[in-house]
Amino acid sequence: MPLLAASVVLLLAVSGGDNVPAIVEAPDSPVRVDHAKILNIVANEPAVLMYAATNLTDNDLEQFTIIAFIFDAQGTLKAKQMAPGRSSLEKRSTKYSTMVLDGWAVTATDRVVFGVNQAQRIDSEKWWHAELDEAAMAALKK
Repeated sequence: MPLLAASVVLLLAVSGGDNVPAIVEAPDSPVRVDHAKILNIVANEPAVLMYAATNLTDNDLEQFTIIAFIFDAQGTLKAKQMAPGRSSLEKRSTKYSTMVLDGWAVTATDRVVFGVNQAQRIDSEKWWHAELDEAAMAALKK
């Protein structure tokens, strides 16, 4: 089974073109994302966003969510998609996660911008939250 999983990841890694996502982050975000790649940019299949997530706090996180914005080559927003990032992230740890981008067929000329927009500590009902829409639009201009 591990060989099969490694083969699938390798297949995704070699499929499609280069499209490096932009990362946006709220200044007080408890999670930092980096090492982002978009895999599998091919016709008739969803692209996959792979990233590293680091818990910047001294508390374990029960969960966090990622929001991805997909813009066409002209800068028009084509899709906005949110998904759970991970169901636990221990304090000061880093783990890799993925998000299937199936809200819009990503092409080599599209721009993907993403970031962490919510997080919740273990044993807490309170959520940290950030609006990233304006930051995503600003990232297009860079």
